Amino acid sequence: MKKLINSPDDVVTDALRGMAAAHPELRVDVKNQLVYRADGPRQGKVALVSGGGSGHEPMHGGFVGIGMLDAACPGAVFTSPVPDQMLAATQGVDGGAGVVHIVKNYTGDVMNFQLAAELAADEGVKVESVLVNDDVAVEDSLYTAGRRGTGATPLVEKIAGALAEAGGDLASVASVARKVNDRSRSFGTALTSCTTPSAGAPTFDLGEDEIELGIGIHGEPGRVRRKIGPASELVEIAASAILEDYPFDRGDRALVFVNGMGGTPLIELYVVFSEVARILEGRGVAIGRSLVGSFVTSLDMAGYSLTLLKLDDDLEKLWDAPVKTPALRWGT
Repeated sequence: MKKLINSPDDVVTDALRGMAAAHPELRVDVKNQLVYRADGPRQGKVALVSGGGSGHEPMHGGFVGIGMLDAACPGAVFTSPVPDQMLAATQGVDGGAGVVHIVKNYTGDVMNFQLAAELAADEGVKVESVLVNDDVAVEDSLYTAGRRGTGATPLVEKIAGALAEAGGDLASVASVARKVNDRSRSFGTALTSCTTPSAGAPTFDLGEDEIELGIGIHGEPGRVRRKIGPASELVEIAASAILEDYPFDRGDRALVFVNGMGGTPLIELYVVFSEVARILEGRGVAIGRSLVGSFVTSLDMAGYSLTLLKLDDDLEKLWDAPVKTPALRWGT
C-alpha cells in the first residue's frame, strides 16, 4: 500500500489539521472531529448539519460554508460519526431557527443522527431530519434498510443550503431538501476496489478486466460483476437503470452530476458525460445544469456515479444561488 499518510490511526485528524490550515473561513475542531462555518452560529438562520464516515472527501467537510452546510461531522474512515459529535455540531450551529440534519441512508448514520436529534430536542433545539436514499442499484443491503444515500447528497445540501441562506424557515428548508432527494436517482460503477488505510489491502477483488455495476460508496457489492466494455455501453446501463426507476419526460430538464469515485481522471468523467448527454438528447431531455468532478468519493476507487435530478424553476434558481465552500463555489 502506498498512501500519503503518517499512520492509519491519525489520517482523519491529520487531514482535519490540513483543512483548518488551508481554509481559514472554517472553524475546525480537530480533537472532536467537527467542521463549522467560522461565522456561525447565525441568529435567525436555519442551520444544516451533515456527516458520515471519512474517505468520501470532499463530502462532507468540503461542503461547509456560505450557501451550503453550517457544520459537518466526519467519522473514522467508512465509519459513522458518533451521536456526541452530531449533537455538538447541532448545538454549535443553532441560531434559534432550528437545524436540518441531512442523513445518508446507512444504518449507522441513521441511528446516530436520530439519537442526536432526540438529545438536541431535549435541550430545546428544533431538528428536522432528511433522509437521502437516491441509489437505484441496490435495496435492503447489509448496510441499509432501503436504498443507499449516495450522489444526491451534495445536491440536497447545496439546494437546501441556498434556501436557508435566503432566510427560509425550518419547514421549508427541510421540504426542499426532501424534494431534491425525491427527484434524484443515482447509479455507481467501480473499475477497481478502494484501499482503506487501516486494512492496507483492497476491500474487494476485481479481475483486471472486471467491473462492478451498482457499487456503493464504501465498496458494497452492486447488482452484477461483469467484463468491462466501452463507456457507451456502461453508461447506457446506468442511465437506463435511473430512467426506468424515475422516468423523465420529453421536455424535462435535468441536473446531470457525473461524479468521480476518487481514482478516475477528469478526461474519463467527460467521456461519461458525453454519453449521458447523447442518451438524454435521444429522449428529448434537456441538460439544465451540470456538475462534473470528484465530490462523493470512495478513497482511491476508480469508477464513477451518475446522478440525475429532475429540475424545476425553483430548484434551478436555488442551485444557481451563491455558494462558497472548499469544494463548491460560484456566484460570490
